[in-house]
Amino acid sequence: MRNPDAAWVSHERLKKVSKEDLEKFPHLCPDFIVELRSKGVTIKELREKMSEWIVNGCRLGWLIDADEEIVYVYRSGKRVSTHTNFNKSISGEPELPGFKLLLSELRV
Repeated sequence: MRNPDAAWVSHERLKKVSKEDLEKFPHLCPDFIVELRSKGVTIKELREKMSEWIVNGCRLGWLIDADEEIVYVYRSGKRVSTHTNFNKSISGEPELPGFKLLLSELRV
């Protein structure tokens, strides 16, 4: 079992989870996850973790390395892409219509 730094699950999928499971930690893979690189954790370790999320059904994942100002974007069925402009926001489209994250807010 993995725990991302942030996650989102669609209402459609949550409706299928029993009330008892929702009162605990439900055993399902989120539709969207965010991992933030922390000191002492290698990019290699995090990339492996991100690949696990995607293989298990995550549709969109962002691995954010704020120190290096790079976001690795993981999408189901696609190659990993990168976003390197922290002066612009990153969009969750099409998986998360209308969702954007202003990356400059992550600068230390």
